[in-house]
Amino acid sequence: MSMFKAAHTRRSFLRISSSVAAAGAVSGWPSIGHAATFPSRNIQVYIPTRAGGGADRNFRSFAGVWKNHLNAEFEPAFYPGAAGRVGYETYMGKAGDDCHELIFGNMGPEVLNWVVKKPTFSLDDYFYFLMVDADPGSIFVPADGSMKTVDDVIAEGKKRTLTVATSRLAHPASLGMLVLARKTGMKVNLIPLSGGKNTRNGVLTKEVDIGVLPASSAMGRKGLNVIGLFDDKNVVPDKIPNAVLLNTAYDLGIPPLAAGARAFGIKTAAAKGYPDRYERLVTTGMQVFKDPDYKKAVTAAKAPWSMITPGGADACKAYVDNITALGMEYRDLLTG
Repeated sequence: MSMFKAAHTRRSFLRISSSVAAAGAVSGWPSIGHAATFPSRNIQVYIPTRAGGGADRNFRSFAGVWKNHLNAEFEPAFYPGAAGRVGYETYMGKAGDDCHELIFGNMGPEVLNWVVKKPTFSLDDYFYFLMVDADPGSIFVPADGSMKTVDDVIAEGKKRTLTVATSRLAHPASLGMLVLARKTGMKVNLIPLSGGKNTRNGVLTKEVDIGVLPASSAMGRKGLNVIGLFDDKNVVPDKIPNAVLLNTAYDLGIPPLAAGARAFGIKTAAAKGYPDRYERLVTTGMQVFKDPDYKKAVTAAKAPWSMITPGGADACKAYVDNITALGMEYRDLLTG
């Protein structure tokens, strides 16, 4: 099983859902029969980034269908700042513990943020329970620039220090770029530009030399070419036919890096205090992936359906554990 891609296919996610839902029967988790009246109000969702990016797109596509299964509206609130830290600190400090308030974020960058600097709250106080996608990290360049291929980038990076736009310094795509630089001997300087839109614009205007983002955030954008993926396969060959599989082509010694692994999270106290409500969130959330309207919503948002990757709490934990381990291994690169 890949360390950074959910190994759960559409045939297996029902098994995940069942095992996660069974958590309500674990000793010490009270059985409170409130599911019939849940939700009693709209679901508030904290999103630790600015509106208009990949998280926003994925949230709206998913929540727009989930509301029909849960019989409740989803109200997002965006909290950009400090590489996602502001959103998490706000959620953990202000959200209630009755399952009406969730967080929706990109697990990879946010978990790596905790590797760089621990948050004020315990990492055991929340967990992810519903993964939406697995979007590989990518390198992209301006279409009218002098560097057309990864080999061009490496060659230029051996002559001078390349500036590399990234949405956040602690990010799986950023980490992949640093590993590539260390492996090939090129020199790079990461420039965090706060969000996918600003990162793309930095490359388009040639404020920076190249950029790294989840592939879906850069591919298909006018004026940009995705030239490499930190992955072992290209699930969208029709959209980025010339993208090199960097991990194998340059023997990076790292597993596939899903730089976009967006997921819903919840306070541990909420899931433990209201297991019936938590089970309802899990079961209705998993139903979204089978709903034809969801595929229509994803397609309408111009997101690649092939990157949609259903995953329950087990899949989320596997991703978090492994990205944390890799982050610790390369912590010197993320902080240096």
